[in-house]
Amino acid sequence: MNKLIAGVDEVGRGPLIGDVVTAAVILDPSKPLEGLTDSKKLSAKKREALSVLIKQHALAWSIGRASPDEIDSLNILHATMLAMKRAVDNLIIKPEFVRVDGNRIPDWSYAAEAVVKGDSLHAEISAASILAKVERDHDMLVLHKQYPQYGFDGHKGYPTKAHFAALAEHGVLPLHRKSFRPVQAHLCAFIAK
Repeated sequence: MNKLIAGVDEVGRGPLIGDVVTAAVILDPSKPLEGLTDSKKLSAKKREALSVLIKQHALAWSIGRASPDEIDSLNILHATMLAMKRAVDNLIIKPEFVRVDGNRIPDWSYAAEAVVKGDSLHAEISAASILAKVERDHDMLVLHKQYPQYGFDGHKGYPTKAHFAALAEHGVLPLHRKSFRPVQAHLCAFIAK
């Protein structure tokens, strides 16, 4: 019998706004999915299509999040670990083993290993990478509808020239991560005005 292995990955450690989003996926060994790889290597259209297939064919999948407030109070690393823990804890089937993309594992009771570049090496981590990326990109499109002047549909909250320009012109939003230096700089600039 195959072991129930969950793959876990995160998206959104680097952006200045929004949740850090993680996903946990237990794939069905009897239904392998073609085309799974690191979400960053796929087009948005391909990610969306694979996301639907993963959700349809996986034995279990779950999304975990940590909010900007949690990121600000814990720091981005600890908030990411919390979001990963939430994703795995929310799986409807408990895994026998967990593979986490990266070099750290959350403090949990699951047998696990951290795998650097795991999203390119293990299908279950690739699947988690895709679900997390699609979820966070969707968050940014929703935010873009609320605040189109910030251009979240383009830069997805990452620290780009366009994002810095929007911060300088329009200020810091409630969902911005106030503990991140570029956001702090704009908070200080607005207080000084």
